[in-house]
Amino acid sequence: MAYLSPSQLQKFREDGFLVLEGFWSADECVAMQRRIGEILAEMDVPLHCRTEFSTQEEEQLRAQGSTDYFLSSGDKIRFFFEKGVFDEKGNFLVPPEKSINKIGHALHAHDPVFRCVTHSPKVQQPHLGGEVSPHQDASFLYTEPLGRVLGVWIALEDATLENGCLWFIPGSHTGGVSRRMVRAPAGSAPGTSFLGTEPARDNSLFVPTPVRRGALVLIHGEVVHKSEQNFSDCSRQAYTFHLMEAAGTVWSPDNWLQPTAELPFPPLYT
Repeated sequence: MAYLSPSQLQKFREDGFLVLEGFWSADECVAMQRRIGEILAEMDVPLHCRTEFSTQEEEQLRAQGSTDYFLSSGDKIRFFFEKGVFDEKGNFLVPPEKSINKIGHALHAHDPVFRCVTHSPKVQQPHLGGEVSPHQDASFLYTEPLGRVLGVWIALEDATLENGCLWFIPGSHTGGVSRRMVRAPAGSAPGTSFLGTEPARDNSLFVPTPVRRGALVLIHGEVVHKSEQNFSDCSRQAYTFHLMEAAGTVWSPDNWLQPTAELPFPPLYT
C-alpha cells in the first residue's frame, strides 16, 4: 500500500507476508458478500463442467488440468467446487451455495463490485515490487524475474484457527520456486503438467495468521502458505487477487493462465 510504514515494509521483506487489520470496513465486506450471494444465485454450471478445486498435484492434473472449463477461465467468471459435494452423476449433495470452493478467475474484470475493490486507490502498490495444501503462488503465476507477483487476500469474515485461517512459513520466499504448473501444447492431454516437485514441509515451521473481518493480507508470490480444513460451523469467505509489477516483468508463456483478446495483459488476476 502507498502508506505502508518503513517497519511494515521491512516486515514484509523479511517474512514474505504482512497483515493489515481493519483495511476494509464491515460495510465494504458485507457488500462483497452480498454480491457473492447474488452471483451464486445465478450460477448455472453444466454437469460436465462441475470441477473440484484442489492444490494437490495429482488432483490438479486430473480435474483442473484436463478440463477446458478451468484452462479457459482466465477471462471469465466460473465456479469451482469443494470435494465431496457431488454424487456419481454430478448432482449436488449439498445446497449449491454451500458447495463453492472458489469463484474465478476474472471477477476483477467483469463484476462491478469486485472491479471497484480491486482497482481501489487503497490497493495501489507504488512501494512493493513484488484444506489448501502448502504451495507458492509463483508456481502457478510465474514471472521473470521472480518476486514480481503479489497476492492480496481480503477477509470478508473472521478467519480463525477453527475455520481455516492462513498459515505461513516466514522467510520462505527467499528460496526460489520448487515446482511450476505449466500449460501443455495445444491439443495435449492433460492440459497442464508440473515441473519439479513440492518438497515435504516441516509443519512446525508454519505460523497461523488469524485475522478479523476487513483485514488485508499481502502475500509474496514465493512465500509458502496453506490453510487447514474448516471444521467449524462458521464460513470463512475471502476475496483474493494478484498484482504483477508490469515494468521489466515477463509473464511466462508457459503459465496456465494466458492473456486473451478480452483480457490482453495479466497484471491483475483473481
